[in-house]
Amino acid sequence: MPLTPSSAKQKARDLAEALPYIQRFHGKTIVIKYGGNAMIDEALKHGFARDVVLLKLVGMNPVVVHGGGPHINALLAKVGKQSQFVAGMRVTDRETMDVVEMVLGGAVNKDIVNLINQQGGMAVGLTGKDGSFIRARKLKVKNADEEWIDIGHVGEVVAIDPELVTLLDSGDFIPVIAPIGVGKEGEAYNINADLVAGKLAVTLQAEKLILLTNTAGVLDRAGGVLTGLTLAKVNELIANGTISGGMLPKIQCALDAVANGVKAAHIIDGRVEHALLLEILTDEGVGTLIRG
Repeated sequence: MPLTPSSAKQKARDLAEALPYIQRFHGKTIVIKYGGNAMIDEALKHGFARDVVLLKLVGMNPVVVHGGGPHINALLAKVGKQSQFVAGMRVTDRETMDVVEMVLGGAVNKDIVNLINQQGGMAVGLTGKDGSFIRARKLKVKNADEEWIDIGHVGEVVAIDPELVTLLDSGDFIPVIAPIGVGKEGEAYNINADLVAGKLAVTLQAEKLILLTNTAGVLDRAGGVLTGLTLAKVNELIANGTISGGMLPKIQCALDAVANGVKAAHIIDGRVEHALLLEILTDEGVGTLIRG
């Protein structure tokens, strides 16, 4: 259907609005944690892939880190294994770790790579075991009684070697990374994807860390989206209880990133189609911006 004069003008204004952002972020690295509904809804999945390809084509370097908790739960249920969590972390014995590697490093990773490639990009799937570029160690966790317990192959990042990702970025490739790390003895570790994305953003000295979520962003007590937050303001919001629950780990990840050299972190609503482009290339954005 042809554009009307008024809709044509609006579309032209929208395109022109993107220009200064394209210029500002040309050649910059954007680390994106991909998860939530954006990984499940078919329209959102295809929209995300198109957005990532567009960012690469206009000269940015998107790096995708993905989760896949629901997919892991589904396969564990199929094999008759019950998911257990302690302090929000999945208890990961050897059998569960095999499932995690199969799902994250296999099915989910390859699905994202395929979606991006179908949209004209050149995505390359990786886990932290490739080139041992994500070094990890066992994560120590306390239970509700403040006792240290072993939850298996759950890890934390020790170090990230940026060489492999930088090499891909220097070409036309888009790295797609499953959050699996490797220990000193070659053992695999399941690592929280938000933490991997944050550590990777710091290591690459990224322009932006973007966390896709199933919420509109950081909300005030009236349900409005807060943005333009600083460390001092976030600490105030945590102290008065405005930020709590499941948002705390994400906000801490964002704060750690901006405190260690990342220019800005964004917590955005992955349920909004083309949320990635709206946050990076428009004045208003669709989520919460956090600066150091």
